[in-house]
Amino acid sequence: MPRLPQSLTGKFKIVAVPMLAALLLGNASQTYTLDTKASSIAAKVPFLGIGSRTATFNTISGAVTFVPDSPRDAKVDVTINTQDIKAPDSVTLKRLRSEKFFWVDKYPTARFRGSNLVMTSGRTGKITGTLTARGVTRDETLFVTFDQPPASNAGKAINLTGTMKINRRNYGMTSFGLIVGKTVTISLKAKMIPR
Repeated sequence: MPRLPQSLTGKFKIVAVPMLAALLLGNASQTYTLDTKASSIAAKVPFLGIGSRTATFNTISGAVTFVPDSPRDAKVDVTINTQDIKAPDSVTLKRLRSEKFFWVDKYPTARFRGSNLVMTSGRTGKITGTLTARGVTRDETLFVTFDQPPASNAGKAINLTGTMKINRRNYGMTSFGLIVGKTVTISLKAKMIPR
């Protein structure tokens, strides 16, 4: 077998090693941890038919496992600390913390577990899974947008935003039906750090 000239040997190694690593790791899963300081969730609900009220949850944790060549094998597990809820005023906050809504003393956490990511473009997709709140678990879908294509950025920090719409009554939050709308828009802002 002919040998490469000495001048090309180094260049060959520089190109070949990353290519070989990509081939070997191309289908390997990458697990990310949510950066709790850079991640949050907001929940907005119509109010009196003319405005809205928004609550925020600044304490969330979890992990995402992504397989670059097989997005459908992605796993998402996010836990929300409902006791760390924030609201625009003290009256709204008291109601949201009570048994009429999140009942934070009895149900201190809510959780979303996704098991299927379908990419709709290089940076957008939808994750189907289950949301558990107030002891009720239902199928829901989270629509996500990545700041960069996750398939080609494994091993790097990734930021994403997500939205999900749920019917609060499905989770036992039926109070104030005449003044508070039933559809809640949940917005996620997250930074994922590779492990």
